[in-house]
Amino acid sequence: MPSDLKTGSLLKTLAAMKPGGDFLELGTGTGLSTAWILAGMDTASSLITLDNDAIFQEVATAFLAGDDRVTILHTDGEKWIQENTDRKFDFIFADTWPGKYNHFCQTIDMLKKGGVYIVDDMCEQPNWPEGHQGKVAALIEDMDQLADYTVTKMHWSTGIIMLVRQ
Repeated sequence: MPSDLKTGSLLKTLAAMKPGGDFLELGTGTGLSTAWILAGMDTASSLITLDNDAIFQEVATAFLAGDDRVTILHTDGEKWIQENTDRKFDFIFADTWPGKYNHFCQTIDMLKKGGVYIVDDMCEQPNWPEGHQGKVAALIEDMDQLADYTVTKMHWSTGIIMLVRQ
């Protein structure tokens, strides 16, 4: 499910707040959110975006691979997170299960101090599979228990939650 216009605009604005930043997107999809993030990034910033769906990645690659600030990876998100826990980022947009519902703690540990973690689709959606609401509730509960992070929940757009590492 691609991010909507409001989410894209927010991603662009937040990206603009991290000049020279290191960015990570988990769940490239067709590259719509990737394009929004790139639109906010300055020329000194870099973005790694990854997805396990080769067909979607072909679309993203066709439109975005010419931008030398982005590295598009076709890989399993869980495996990538496990292999890159030593990496640190200023901005992480988790738009897929790995980094959001799986390996959440490992992912937010990859934030630099002052780094922002963003998830969308946190308000109930008509296309959610049965039982998904429980996963969302559990993730929100985990976020509420975090120390050293500022949490903001927005019942706006598709439901966005942001964490900032203190």
